[in-house]
Amino acid sequence: MKPKYIIYPLLFLLIAYLVYNKFYGAGAKDKKIEPASAKGGKKSNKPVPVNVMIVKDTAFANAIDITGTVDANEQVDLRSETAGNITGIYFKEGTHVSKGQLLVRVYNKDQVASLKSIQVQIKLAEQTEYRNRLLLQKEAVSKEEYDTSLSSLNVFQSQADLIRAQIAKTEVRAPFSGIIGLRNISPGGYLSPTSSIATLVNMDPAKITFSVPERYLSLIKTGSKIHFTLESSRDNFTGTVYAIEPNLDLTSRSITIRARTPNPKGLLRAGSFAKINLTLEQIPKTIMVPTECVIPDIKTSKVFVVSKGVAASRDVKTDVRTATKVQIIDGLKTGDSLIVSGIIQLRPKIALKIVKTIK
Repeated sequence: MKPKYIIYPLLFLLIAYLVYNKFYGAGAKDKKIEPASAKGGKKSNKPVPVNVMIVKDTAFANAIDITGTVDANEQVDLRSETAGNITGIYFKEGTHVSKGQLLVRVYNKDQVASLKSIQVQIKLAEQTEYRNRLLLQKEAVSKEEYDTSLSSLNVFQSQADLIRAQIAKTEVRAPFSGIIGLRNISPGGYLSPTSSIATLVNMDPAKITFSVPERYLSLIKTGSKIHFTLESSRDNFTGTVYAIEPNLDLTSRSITIRARTPNPKGLLRAGSFAKINLTLEQIPKTIMVPTECVIPDIKTSKVFVVSKGVAASRDVKTDVRTATKVQIIDGLKTGDSLIVSGIIQLRPKIALKIVKTIK
């Protein structure tokens, strides 16, 4: 007999024995089947521990975070109206100057000499006009002679005014009070109307320029408050909106707004980057809940509240969102017990164990 006829039946019998022993042997009978609840196949009746917040009305300030730029209240690049050699510089760089203060003078001796000559002629013309006025009262001269002397006086005075205006153009004075920057000229140099002398800046108060999206336009008005910080300072600053650009930017569909803030210590510098918090509206009475409490759905949102010791689902309507909270405008009322933890384990009518109540 061939060996294969013996080996194959033995192998078949061995496999059959092992299968029988596994499923029907004494060892299989001794094994205990674990309850489905231990394996997670059946829900446990054990209460879910949760934290609860008592819903109440609160005041809320609707605000947005944006960026802006610090601008000077007034800023001008100082230039001379008249060309000429510089005969005097009367300011120090980086110092405060007052409105009307003389800063620079160019050569004007020719105009000064002409003015003195005219002033002499004015005195003679005034004397002639005075004598002719007395004589006219006595009818010793004609009205025509008096008018001629008066006209001559007026001509000389007009010439004097013209020369004074020419002299004024040779002097550069501060158009407003502020801090003058670094000068670009030197004594004896030639100054032309295209030459920049220095920059004059007034930073008190300072202006904050920023843009907001079009959808917020109806919520912003003059008098709105802004709060902002700078990279160069740890202080918090406050400003007030005083002007709104009438036209929208066609590219970004945003509107430019400008606020004003006091700067007595000079902490704000033109060109600084400002991180702004703009208050859009004050809501005196509304319901705000933590963001993690609200579960988004396809058509609405929902939250869980405690009702007779078990969880109950509530559909809610939301509005404004902040980084941590959501405004509820419908679906909750003051006094409701809102579940704020263990949300992922909750189902309607599931038993609850309240660990902590937040009031």
